[in-house]
Amino acid sequence: MEPTFLKSILDNDFYKFTMQHAVIKLFPKAKVRYGFINRGKHIFPSGFADLLRKSLDTMANLRLTKDEKKYLSHYCPYLDPTYLDFLQGYSYDPSEVQITQEDSELNVIIEGYWYRTILWEVPLMSLISELFYKSNHLIRLNDDAIKEVTKNKIDSYNKMGVSILEFGTRRRHSYDVHSLVNETLRTNGAESFLGTSNVHFAMINNKRPLGTHAHEWFMFHAAQYGFKMANSISLEHWTQVYGGDLGIALTDTYTTDIFFSQFDKKYSKLFDGVRHDSGDPVEFAEKVISHYIKMGIGPKSKAIVFSDSLNFDKVKVISDFCKDKIKMSFGIGTNFTNDVGLPSMNMVIKLTEVKLDNTHWQGVVKLSDEKNKTTGTPEMIALAKQVLGI
Repeated sequence: MEPTFLKSILDNDFYKFTMQHAVIKLFPKAKVRYGFINRGKHIFPSGFADLLRKSLDTMANLRLTKDEKKYLSHYCPYLDPTYLDFLQGYSYDPSEVQITQEDSELNVIIEGYWYRTILWEVPLMSLISELFYKSNHLIRLNDDAIKEVTKNKIDSYNKMGVSILEFGTRRRHSYDVHSLVNETLRTNGAESFLGTSNVHFAMINNKRPLGTHAHEWFMFHAAQYGFKMANSISLEHWTQVYGGDLGIALTDTYTTDIFFSQFDKKYSKLFDGVRHDSGDPVEFAEKVISHYIKMGIGPKSKAIVFSDSLNFDKVKVISDFCKDKIKMSFGIGTNFTNDVGLPSMNMVIKLTEVKLDNTHWQGVVKLSDEKNKTTGTPEMIALAKQVLGI
C-alpha cells in the first residue's frame, strides 16, 4: 500500500501555529514528549507502523509557500513577521517521532524542542486515521452521499440560526472527505458557517483560520510554575503575546471550577469568552453566566465556544439554553469530517512530559471535567488534586 501524502504544511489546526509562535517567544529551550493514546482500543493491522513511518517521512518535504505566507500575513496580523519568516524556513524532522508496533498495538512518541515538535500532533493523528481506514480496506460512503449528509446538517444549523465552526482535522476520515465537507459547508453554510480551524482549508475558503490555544499550553505552565499558578500565568503569557487578540480561553485543563476561581475580573474582561471541551455543556453554560454576573460583566457581551463531541441534538439543547443569555458558537469535528458510514476513531496524542532549562524530565497532568479525558501518571494526578484541593 502506498503512503499518504499531506499537501500543505498548513494542513494543521490553527492553535498549533498560535502556540508555536508564543513558545518561540517565551520558551525556546523547553523540550517535550508527546504520546499516542488509543482510547478506542483500535486494532492496527500488521505493517501499519511501517506504513505510517513512510507517510510521516514525506512530511519532511513540506514547506510554507509564498502564497501561504502572504495569506497568514493578511488574515493573522498578530503573528510577527519574524515568526512567518521562521515558518517559511521550518521543516518537519521525522527523527523526532518514534513509531513501533507490537502485534496490533501502535506506539508513537514525539520528542524534541517544544517550538519544533508542537506541529506534529494534528497531522500525525490525521495520517493515523486515514491510514487505518485504508489499511483495513474499509469502504466509505461515496462523494455525493457525503456531500448530501453534510448539506443536510448545515441546512439544519442554518434553520436553527447558530454559528458553526469546523474542527475536524485530527480524526477526519481522510483529506478527500475533509475537502468535500469544507466545500459543502462553504457552498451551503449561509450565515451559519464561520469557517474552519484547519489553516489549509481556511485559505482555500478565503476565510481567517479559527482557534486559540490547547490543553498543552496550560499543562506546560503547570510543570514550569506549579499547578496553582498554571491557569493564571498561562493567561498572562497569552495576553503578553497577543494583547487581546485570540481571546477565547480554554477552561478545563484543571477542571472548570478551579479555572473560574482563578479567572479574575482582569482576565474575564480581557478575554472575549471561553471554550467548553468536557463535562455537561448546560451546567458549564450556567457556571459561565453566573461567573460573568459575579464579575459585574454582562454575559451577553461574552461568548462560549462549545467543542465537545457535538452533533445536532447536542447543539439544539445547548442553543435552547443559551439563547438570549450569552453569545455562542459550536466547533464540530468528527461529526463533520468522519461521518462516512464507518465507526469513527477514538484516539488522542497528548503532552506527557516536559524538560525545562537544566532540569530532569517531568510528567504533566490534565484533569478534565470527564474522568476518561484525564491524562498523567496516577502519582502526578494525585499530586495535582492534592495541590488544587480537588
